[in-house]
Amino acid sequence: MNLPARDIADIDALANSPARFLNREMSWVRFNLRVLEEAENPNHPVFERVRFLSISASNLDEFYMVRVAGLRAQMHSGVTSTSIDGLTPAEQLEQIHALAGELMVKQQQLWRKLKTEIGKAGVKVLEPNQISKTDEAWLRGDFLKHTLPVITPLAIDPAHPFPFIPNLGFALALQLRKQGNGRLMNALIPLPSGVKRFVELPTRARRDGGRPDRRFMSLESVLTLFVDTLFPGYEVLGKGVFRVIRDSDIEVEEESEDLMLEFENLLKERRRGAVVRLTMETGMPPALRDLIVQHMHAGPQDIVPVNGILGLSQVGQLIPDDRPEHIFKPYEPRYPERIRDHGGDCFSAIREKDIIVHHPYESFDVVVEFLRQAAADPDVIAIKQTLYRTSKDSPIVAALIEAAESGKNVTALVELKARFDEEANLKWARDLERAGVQVVYGFIEYKTHAKISLVVRREGSDLRTYAHFGTGNYHPITARIYTDLSLFTADPAFGRDAGRVFNYVTGYARPENLERLSVSPIGMKEFILEHIEREIENARAGKPAAVWAKLNSLVHPEIIDALYRASQAGVRSELVVRGICCLRPGIKGLSENIRVKSIVGRFLEHSRIVCFANGEAMPSPAAKIFISSADWMPRNLDRRVEHLCPIQNPTVHRQVLDQIMVANLNDTDQSWYMDSEGDYHRVDAANVDKPFSAHAYFMTNPSLSGRGHALKDDQPPTLTGSNTGS
Repeated sequence: MNLPARDIADIDALANSPARFLNREMSWVRFNLRVLEEAENPNHPVFERVRFLSISASNLDEFYMVRVAGLRAQMHSGVTSTSIDGLTPAEQLEQIHALAGELMVKQQQLWRKLKTEIGKAGVKVLEPNQISKTDEAWLRGDFLKHTLPVITPLAIDPAHPFPFIPNLGFALALQLRKQGNGRLMNALIPLPSGVKRFVELPTRARRDGGRPDRRFMSLESVLTLFVDTLFPGYEVLGKGVFRVIRDSDIEVEEESEDLMLEFENLLKERRRGAVVRLTMETGMPPALRDLIVQHMHAGPQDIVPVNGILGLSQVGQLIPDDRPEHIFKPYEPRYPERIRDHGGDCFSAIREKDIIVHHPYESFDVVVEFLRQAAADPDVIAIKQTLYRTSKDSPIVAALIEAAESGKNVTALVELKARFDEEANLKWARDLERAGVQVVYGFIEYKTHAKISLVVRREGSDLRTYAHFGTGNYHPITARIYTDLSLFTADPAFGRDAGRVFNYVTGYARPENLERLSVSPIGMKEFILEHIEREIENARAGKPAAVWAKLNSLVHPEIIDALYRASQAGVRSELVVRGICCLRPGIKGLSENIRVKSIVGRFLEHSRIVCFANGEAMPSPAAKIFISSADWMPRNLDRRVEHLCPIQNPTVHRQVLDQIMVANLNDTDQSWYMDSEGDYHRVDAANVDKPFSAHAYFMTNPSLSGRGHALKDDQPPTLTGSNTGS
């Protein structure tokens, strides 16, 4: 049993008990609760609050499709082995369903509140009893023209078997009675995926001459209005909408001979996975509900009655583009002055000294331009690129294609196993191959999650390498809302290491004698553990000792145990962990020197930064600083190809440590602190003399390494607060 830590007095016993860890899945649900809290945040514009609600619902859908589906499969297979915190799959599912149930109830409560608030902001979501006869006539015409041609009303009887409802599919179920003979019939109307979830009605002029309201009705409500068109001669006795989520994880056979063909087949199977959640309107008649449950082959634990609207992930479609006062003020990322000082020449700027670009505050266009210039430069002879996720009309892919078509040697590592981007990556792989790019898929047993771009350029009689190492994907859309770091360097040692990593994923040549990088799964975990041990040695020697880390997730038990040992030795650890955290902070005798916070706000925290004090009080020039593509999870450190990249240039070092990390530790505006039971407590900004927002700070202050010659002050700003001591 996973006992609360406070119930175990003996610290030695706790240090060897599963109770020293928090459950990964429950920690994730708590993260999604923090996301949902932003939908209640009165400091956010109302449509941004709707967006947070939509994100929390989409997150939960994906969680069920993958994590819950995996636990469910284990339980049905009779697996009784436990998680690191000592829970069986069945025990984890029980806890997940309880907390996720609370989350879903809160989502519906928030939607009802937000529906009223967006109505006041000029966007109304109407029910069938709220429209006029004129509106109904317009809706009927729109239904006949745009909806009826793409829907298929189905009777359910021996001659008309129950249809397949795909993953994330909706359907309206009906109990009907034939007028005249009274014959009963069950029917189904699957909602088509190619039709918008909300139908917009015509605007009506306001008497006061103000901006007209925009009015919407959900598609399922429209269908209920016109059942007579779909089933003429029948009256409706009962109805209800249901939605299905299916197991969407993909497992690749290690002996697969053609990985692309394997994925094409697996993607077809995904939509037919086992049901893991079946949400149904609470008002659905019991007999109709039982019929659906029977035909969907759903178990009691899979059924979720919902008092409200299903598929809250789609309410984001209601966010208008003509109400700018009710969304975040647009933010235009800065383009680094350093590159402008070189006439826009990326290679010249990088040759001068390393540059780190802080997204989304600084433009991802720098990364795109780096590759475009490489493609167009006649002196560039080779480009090597990893692609994990990218955008629909990717300028990165376009630049690689242009380079290949101009005769350059281009190699692209396309990761087909990037979850829910497999289909897009298959398309990019084909497009790249047609252009002459050498496309590889890496390892079957490992995902390649490293973010590396390598350009080889002839300069005089020599070849010079230019490398880019990122913490985030080569995705210009998400780069506008995810916080990430891009390091550009012409250091030959970085170039040689990047080449070794590419040789590893293209030809299985295990990289030996790396000069700068640490790479998983062949040494990064050990490298991190060694640095934590050095901090322990420094603490025991009476030297300043600290670990600062910014991560998305902290799960790996070996890393957590090392941090516990460090705390017991007196090492102070400040951890900014956005999402999952299985470490219990603040337990006297075990982890009282560890503090964990989470920042959730306008931008999604995504960068990974690791800092070790190295014998001097933090922050200091002596600290060892790294950026990484990897979180501290078993999958990243043991089962993925990732990179950990040292920061050596003094200006870049100050930017990452003194500016970025200090700002994150000082944030009070969007911060939550975690207690030893895994619960989070938001910082009450009302009790802070000078509330500080890291996001607002980065939006209004230029980065150090990106400053041009016009900005002479090369010192980082002094930030207030007491969170930076070692």
